[in-house]
Order: sequence, then C-alpha cells, then structure tokens
Amino acid sequence: MNRVVHFDISVDEPQRAITFYRDAFGWSIEKWDGPIDYWLVKTGNGEPGIDGGIAQRKENETTIVTIGVTSIDDALDKIENAGGTVIQPKTSVRKVGYVAYCRDTEGNIFAIMEEDASAP
Repeated sequence: MNRVVHFDISVDEPQRAITFYRDAFGWSIEKWDGPIDYWLVKTGNGEPGIDGGIAQRKENETTIVTIGVTSIDDALDKIENAGGTVIQPKTSVRKVGYVAYCRDTEGNIFAIMEEDASAP
C-alpha cells in the first residue's frame, strides 16, 4: 500500500469552502455522519485520483495528505527510525480504522491510516 489515499483540507468557513470546491471543480461534497463536523469530498467518478474531506481549521492546520498503511504500528516505527516525529499517536476512528499524525524531517505534517472496519 503506502500510497496517498486521502486528503483533508482545513478551512475557516466550511460552507464557503464547500461552495468554492463545488463551483470551481465540480466536486461532490456531503456531510459525514460521524461525531465531528466533517464533509466527505468525492473528486471524480472512477477516474484516477483521490478523495478527501473538509474540516473546520484548528489553530494553524493546513491541507494534510493521508498515506494508507497495512500496519500503523509498523509504519510509526519506520517513520521514527527515518527521522520523523509522531505528533498525534494512533487514534481509533470508529468503524474506519486507525490514524496517526506525523511530521517529516522537513517539518511537513502528514497522516497515516490503517483501515479496520472493526475499530471501536
């Protein structure tokens, strides 16, 4: 796996951003039925590319890519051994899997995700 599988766009005003991305790119955006305010973004209809989401910005957040991994624990070890830093440890996303946020050696923040539909 180890490919970019998702992106998150942090925004100040979600409705304004939703309107922008719908109008500018024709993306389909729908509210997620989860515990936080989050909108799922579908960027296409089967052609190559990735989908993502839009969330309310917290502090200085920016756009974050998520890399799919087969084992989040193994990936975290490899990231730290390669000089990266874990900034938010493994966290459960109910019925989706596990996510962690990291910083690379250049200061860029990214996420890793292990899919697991049985996640609590």
